[in-house]
Amino acid sequence: MRRIALFIATNIAVLLLLSIVCHLLGIDAMAAERGYGGMTGLLVFAAVFGMGGAFVSLAMSKWIAKRSTGARVIEQPANETERWLVDTVRRHAQAAGIGMPEVAIYDAPEMNAFATGMSRDKALVAVSSGLLQQMDREQVGAVLGHEIGHVANGDMVTLTLIQGVLNTLVILASRIVGRVVDSWLSGGRDNRGGGIGYFVSVMVLQVVFGLFASMIVAAFSRWREYRADAAGATFAGRGAMISALQRLKVNHGESTLPTIMAAFGISGPLAAGIQRLFMSHPPLDERIAALQSGAAR
Repeated sequence: MRRIALFIATNIAVLLLLSIVCHLLGIDAMAAERGYGGMTGLLVFAAVFGMGGAFVSLAMSKWIAKRSTGARVIEQPANETERWLVDTVRRHAQAAGIGMPEVAIYDAPEMNAFATGMSRDKALVAVSSGLLQQMDREQVGAVLGHEIGHVANGDMVTLTLIQGVLNTLVILASRIVGRVVDSWLSGGRDNRGGGIGYFVSVMVLQVVFGLFASMIVAAFSRWREYRADAAGATFAGRGAMISALQRLKVNHGESTLPTIMAAFGISGPLAAGIQRLFMSHPPLDERIAALQSGAAR
């Protein structure tokens, strides 16, 4: 649950940081004084910060992934395992109709893998050393198929679009409500510069609205895992994908993937009750059951 909380907190912290920077630089107050140029101006203001931040993160995703995990890209295979790994990714990529991704290995004890990148033809697929050591090749091939499925489905771009739109709505809604609260606290006076009531309201509302936005992002993230599992089953065989997921169940403890990359791993932390709404991955048992039943997701 700690990683789920950190993931949510990171998203909200980015929004809060943007708001504080805008406040300190006077951008928010200047825009408020001018009435944001009407609703259209407010929407543009929110979209620039909401969508802009999401797409900057996407553009930097491969660089961040390499730096944060210490992933080593295989330029020239140094041994038979690396050669097999590159050949398997190439075979899956060709079957999916996408460009050949960069292939990398990062040092971590748990079985994990992730894919990221700004487009289907310029992606990165990385696997942990623990995955290579603890899974057989049939299972690793299925995991690689799962990751290629994420790339082929455009999940990174779609997730960024959803996050950007939700960030925009959070910024927009918090400022609209913040203006109402500030006007009420100031006795109806037209305080276009934005008083303390406005600033505090925006901070609080961004946290509240950000929590709801995180639920929506997490719901999409869980849904995309079922689609990627189906892709892994297509590329490597249903039995191999089920076997890989069953093998993942022996993973114990927290993932060593950095918080910013946690949603992109092959599996994620579990939670119970209302906390399930913030899970980035469905429980492995549910994913296995979906493959066994052949249910479309």
